[in-house]
Amino acid sequence: MPRTARPRSRTAPAALSLCLALGCGSGGAPQEEGPEPPSSAPTGAGDDVVTWASSADRIGAAVDGRGYRLVVRTSVGGTGLRVRLSNAFGDQPVTFGNVHAGLQRDGAALVPGSNRRLTFSGARTVTVPAGGIVYSDPLPVRVPAASALVVSLYVPRAGGVLTGHWMAMQTSYTTDGDHTAEESGANWAQRTGSRFYLDAVTVRPRPAAGAVAALGDSITDGWHSTTDLDRRWPDFLARRLRASPTTSVKGVANAGIAGNKVLADGPGQSARNRLSRDVLALPGLRTVFLFQGVNDIKAEPGATADELIAGYRALADRVHAAGKCVVSATIAPYKGWPEWDPAGEAVRREVNTFIRTSGEFDAVTDFDRVLRSPDDHERILPAFDGGDHLHPNDKGMQAMADAVGPESLDCGSR
Repeated sequence: MPRTARPRSRTAPAALSLCLALGCGSGGAPQEEGPEPPSSAPTGAGDDVVTWASSADRIGAAVDGRGYRLVVRTSVGGTGLRVRLSNAFGDQPVTFGNVHAGLQRDGAALVPGSNRRLTFSGARTVTVPAGGIVYSDPLPVRVPAASALVVSLYVPRAGGVLTGHWMAMQTSYTTDGDHTAEESGANWAQRTGSRFYLDAVTVRPRPAAGAVAALGDSITDGWHSTTDLDRRWPDFLARRLRASPTTSVKGVANAGIAGNKVLADGPGQSARNRLSRDVLALPGLRTVFLFQGVNDIKAEPGATADELIAGYRALADRVHAAGKCVVSATIAPYKGWPEWDPAGEAVRREVNTFIRTSGEFDAVTDFDRVLRSPDDHERILPAFDGGDHLHPNDKGMQAMADAVGPESLDCGSR
């Protein structure tokens, strides 16, 4: 439907068993889509599956001589741990002097004996050029599912733009100098709610498994879920998939960026401009779960239904061309958010009708019906409202995950 311009509105403001498992020992306007870049999967990674991921963006200025101790939660377990380090948005090379991986005991402290050095083509140090990414060599240990993995990086030389993820909903730690080999947290006193350089972790599961990547915005990124408790809806989904006997999709990658749009760059590149790097390049990917659009609708000027539908079609076509499945979710209600208006609501409803009925997707999950109030279909159910009428709370996040049928994610290759 045609959309008229709107007046600009205000912006809204494990102990021993884990140690043994890890192998403890002594060690603006929409941009044109470009061609698909080559896969960034490491050589010989045919059995690798992403167990954790977080989409990269520009998050400030890079600094020499910094250490980063980053806490992530695995979804699927396996052997052959690899980490992917990204300088995708950097305009200068970044050197990683030492990289270690261990298990979290408490805060910045690691399970004794769990911290292991990672190498890159056999070397302890690797320099990643501007715009580049690198995978570590596989670590020959078993990493449990649902474990708090800690990746410690030392960056002796960096400059220009820093690549990372600003809203992690997880406490990580920084320091001056190289303390990556230390299992004590004593030298990691500086806390941060962001992640730096690390954007994916892969393992080789047994039995073989696949992964789903949730391509989304701040709702997928977890805003208004409880920090440090892994209560984003993809986290709840990972728990469901681990327990499900009906699917071999066990890995979950969170490709959400707060403020992200389908069509236009802004906070993060648009979904269509980051699809290849953030999603399709992930090892073991079987299904893309598309849940975006509200930021396009409430922008100034907002996208029309026809524009947004065309964006969905283009994304679905590219996912299918890559031999993957695509599941789409309807756009959730957001009345009460400052940028809501009747024109935007009309677009949301028209787009949701397309998602439900077009047949463009391999499956559909109806987050709109899950989250909306029975008394007012334009609003989130109060029990699910995180407080700003747009982002669900922990209970709402779980309700979203519970609505995703595990078998819908296991539709195989096209």
